[in-house]
Amino acid sequence: MSKLPKAFLVDTNVAVTANKHIDINKIPDDMLKCVLECVEIIEKVIENGGLVIDEGQEIVEEYRSNLNMSGAPGIGDKFMKWIYTNQWTFPVENMVKITKSGTSYEEFPVHQDLTNFDLSDRKFVATSFAHPKKPPIFQATDSKWWGWKEPLADVGIKVHFADEKFISDIYNRKFPNGR
Repeated sequence: MSKLPKAFLVDTNVAVTANKHIDINKIPDDMLKCVLECVEIIEKVIENGGLVIDEGQEIVEEYRSNLNMSGAPGIGDKFMKWIYTNQWTFPVENMVKITKSGTSYEEFPVHQDLTNFDLSDRKFVATSFAHPKKPPIFQATDSKWWGWKEPLADVGIKVHFADEKFISDIYNRKFPNGR
């Protein structure tokens, strides 16, 4: 990873995966590159900002339920503390209003191939789609996103995967014939 875009979203699993760096000896060989990329993403977010979140704090609440607010012991936890400390100083355009509508959001894009999109991840897509620049979403270990990358691109949302080979291998094992 060279440089982050000016605005982007980070799926929770990127920070959770970065936390695996605490004990590098326990990381499976095929996952090492993914973990290291996640660490780099999180470090660059903390250093440069640019994170986009929703005004209603649904994304932050998901982070909070999966990461340690103290900022330790892992880099993902440091990310959580950084968000908690700095979120009110984010540029106003990076605090996006999304509107809950049943189990989804009014801002979730309409696309035939997104009708079965994971309900718990719709907040990330709705937030990106509602932002005027449709910022990309960083993803680490949720292989379902690999199958949704093309329909998301069709509606103007790019997904950046920490390690494309790792995630595509997982996807192909889970869905050998596609969705």
